[in-house]
This record gives sequence, structure tokens and C-alpha cells, in this order.
Amino acid sequence: MITKYGYDVFFTVAFFCLAAIVLSLLFVEPKFLKYGILGLSSILLALTINFFRDPDRSAPPGEGLIIAPADGKIIAVRLVDEQEYLGSKATMISIFMSPLNVHVNRNPITGTVGHLRYVKGEYFAAFEDKASEKNEQMLIGVENAQGRVLFKQIAGFVARRIVCTLKMGEHVKAGERFGMIKFGSRVDVFVPAHAGVRVKAGDQTVAGETVLAELH
Repeated sequence: MITKYGYDVFFTVAFFCLAAIVLSLLFVEPKFLKYGILGLSSILLALTINFFRDPDRSAPPGEGLIIAPADGKIIAVRLVDEQEYLGSKATMISIFMSPLNVHVNRNPITGTVGHLRYVKGEYFAAFEDKASEKNEQMLIGVENAQGRVLFKQIAGFVARRIVCTLKMGEHVKAGERFGMIKFGSRVDVFVPAHAGVRVKAGDQTVAGETVLAELH
């Protein structure tokens, strides 16, 4: 299934790719040019379908679990001073999303949205440390009886649009879709320092399924 957050881009690209394929079959005579157009259009269409795919996921049962909000690779797990929402020391878990990953983001915990802030920033490569502070990003804080969690949708070098449908005071459920970052990006998750972290740098994550940490 194709994510609703990418309908605008997906259907535009799909239309032009299919139009190019049909026109090349009907009107292009030189075989090398015809097959070149067919090949490039087919590859672009396949990449677009792959990028905007939105598979179903099932969140693991259990209270206090912090679930990965993004597919990708964990590039950092470290202690930081988080004053945006937690107001204390926190463990930052950074997930790098390559263009080949599913880019739909999901809520890491069940709770109430208590913080939203959009930052119009730069576009450094998402795997660089300064991307967490300097790049365009959407900061989201969710709170429940176990504690607070802050997570950031961070645009990368290629990404130019962050989609977030959450609203202040909204009740959300762990594993539910809430948005996406288009064309390569990163998501940072800040959990209380006392939370039991279950992942390490180099691990692969699946949005809505992989347990990052547990609130005690």
C-alpha cells in the first residue's frame, strides 16, 4: 500500500513515468532510445513505489515500551542534556533512514501530545552529529503515566519536506502512523536516562515493532 502522506509526489511521478513508457512504445523509433526511456522510467517508478510503500505493522504488547518511530539503522546511543521537553539528562537514540527504507513514521509510545515545535533549519547529511541541532526538524513530545519521550523528525541532505499530522493535546497510540520525512532523513528519540535501553549502534530498526527502550 502507498502512504497517504506521499500521494502528491507518488501520483505525479507515476503519471509522468507511465506517460513516458506509453509514448516511447508508440512514437520512439530508435531502439536504443526507446529501451533507454523504458528502462529509466521503470526504474524511477519502482524506486518511487519502494519509497512511498506503507506496510502494516503490529506493535509489541507491554506497558512502558518505547517503540522505534522509524525504519533504519541506529547510528548513535548516548547520554545528553535534554532541556526541550524532558528537562533532564536523557539517552538519545538516533535512527538513520536511507532512501531505501520505509519512511512512514509511527508513534513510539501511547500517551498525550504535550509538545510540538517546528524548526526551519539547514540540510546537512542526516548521519552527521550537527544534523540533530542544525537541520530542519519537527520536535514532538508525548507523555504518559510512565514518563515523557521526545522525538525529532529531522530532514536530511536530500529531504525537503517533513509531514507531521499530530496536534497538541491529542491522544496517540504506540505504533500508529503520524507522518513521514520525504527522501532520506533521520529520527532522534530522547528517553529518560533511567530508561532501560535495549538497542545499540549498528542495530536495524522496524518502525512500530522494534523496542528501543523500556520505562520503569
